[in-house]
Amino acid sequence: MLRCARLSSSARLVCRGPTFQNLVQHRFISVSSSSQEELQECIFENVEEEGIVIVTLNRPRYKNALGTNLLSQLSKNLDKIRFSPQTRVCILKSSSNDIFCAGADLKERSKMTQQETAAFVHSLRKTFSDLESLPVPTIACITGSALGGGLELAMACDMRIAEDNKQTKIGLPETSLAIIPGAGGTQRLARLIGVSRAKELTFTARRIDAQTALKYGLLNECVEDGKAFERCMEVAREISKNGPVALRMAKIAIQEGMQMDRSSGMILEQQCYAQVIPTKDRLEGLKAFAEKRTPLYKGE
Repeated sequence: MLRCARLSSSARLVCRGPTFQNLVQHRFISVSSSSQEELQECIFENVEEEGIVIVTLNRPRYKNALGTNLLSQLSKNLDKIRFSPQTRVCILKSSSNDIFCAGADLKERSKMTQQETAAFVHSLRKTFSDLESLPVPTIACITGSALGGGLELAMACDMRIAEDNKQTKIGLPETSLAIIPGAGGTQRLARLIGVSRAKELTFTARRIDAQTALKYGLLNECVEDGKAFERCMEVAREISKNGPVALRMAKIAIQEGMQMDRSSGMILEQQCYAQVIPTKDRLEGLKAFAEKRTPLYKGE
C-alpha cells in the first residue's frame, strides 16, 4: 500500500486527495533582488508570452564555479520559479560558450573550515534537490564542460542538451581530489546511466565527450557547435504549449514513481491522473481537438 510518509513533499500533496489548488494555484512570491554592490552571478529572464524561464550562470571569469554568492542567487531564482503559476518550463544555461560549470569554487573552498565546508555542501545538495523538485520541466543547456558539481547541477534537471565540440567535457573528477561527489552525483548518475557505468566514471574520474555522454544516456541530445540554446528553446516551446497541470502531474508521477515499487507507482499515477480530470484545461483540450485547432491552456 502506498503511504504518504514515504513520498517527497510534492507527492504527498497528491496522496492527500484534492490537491489541485495546492499544486497549481500559487501566488507569485517576490524575492528581493541582489544589492547593487553584489555581482549578478545568476540571471533570471522570463519569456512571459511563452511561459519559459531562462536561468543563466554568469560567472565566466571563474568558469561558473559554484561559490556561495552564485549558489545563493540560484536558490532565490528557483524560488521565483517554484511559486510562479505562469512558468511552464525552465532552461538552465551558461553565459559562456566555453564552459557550463566547472563545479565547486575550490579557491573559496580552500579557505573554509571543515564545519563551513560541510555547511556549504549541505546547501549545495539542498539547492540541487530544489531544482530537481521544481514543479515544471527543466532543461540543462550544456555549452562547454560540465564537471563535478557542474554535472551534478545538470543531472538535477529533467533533460540535458549539449554541444558536440572540443570544449565539452563531462565527468565527476572528485575522486582525483580525494573526495566523492557530494551534491547528489553518486545517486543521480547511477539512476541515469546504470550502476556499472556510474561506478566506472566515478572511480576513474574520467572526463568524456558529448557523443560518449549521449551514448551512455547521460544526455538527451547532442547538437552541433553553437546550436544548444537554439535547440533548448525549440524543446521548451514544444513543452510549454502543453497543459501546465498535466506537465506537473506527469513529472511527479515519473519522478516519484521511480523511487518506489511498480504497484505503488501505479497508484501514484492514478492519483496524479485524478488531478487533471476536473481541470478546465482538459475540457479545452477535448474542445480544441474536436474543432481542429490549437488548444489554449491556462493552467486551470
